[in-house]
Amino acid sequence: MSLEEIIKFAKNPEPRCPVVLLLDTSDSMSGQPINELNAGVAIFKQEVQKDDKARLRVEVAIITISDEQPQLVQPFVTINEFNPQTLTTSGRTPMGQAIELALDQVEVSKQTYNNLGISYYQPWVVLITDGEPTDDWQNAAQRVEEATAAKKLCFFAIGVRNANMDILKQMAPSTTPPVMLDGLKFKELFRWLSASMEKVSTSQIGEQVDLPSISGWGKVTA
Repeated sequence: MSLEEIIKFAKNPEPRCPVVLLLDTSDSMSGQPINELNAGVAIFKQEVQKDDKARLRVEVAIITISDEQPQLVQPFVTINEFNPQTLTTSGRTPMGQAIELALDQVEVSKQTYNNLGISYYQPWVVLITDGEPTDDWQNAAQRVEEATAAKKLCFFAIGVRNANMDILKQMAPSTTPPVMLDGLKFKELFRWLSASMEKVSTSQIGEQVDLPSISGWGKVTA
């Protein structure tokens, strides 16, 4: 653990509410989809930033799904430290690797919290994709199933346009089946996510929280 991390948590010992955004930035997201996605991420910061507790508690990491392997383009930072970069598109969709990287990052962050005596809420992983995996994904799906069953993780899969919803159904736990985005309503999706994070991060750790309705931006697939 670095001195920088120790100082950061000493300055802000608030409980942490970690969320990993797994964002498909492969070639198929070029044009309006990636522009709307970037706008949505910016709204996520703006909305969470408004809440005095949430901006110190919600930590976001971003992993892009493109090229031959996923990239951790934003390690975990609190929302008040988060400066969204403009995402661009390229390459393939190594979704299995991306999910496993997200799960690994969650475990690293939890270990950091534990080492420093920082309490934390159940981490979220939010996958947004308009395609299907170009790599093996079965092991990643198994890890998601085990983590969610043990209540160590919340996993949400969002399909966009031509996403392979059959595969997303196999990746997502039965408790949170995949959702199909209505058109390109990324802004509405990220407003829902920010409202959800605000509710979770200002609740008591372990408390059951009723999340906002998804009806304004998506529909659960049968």
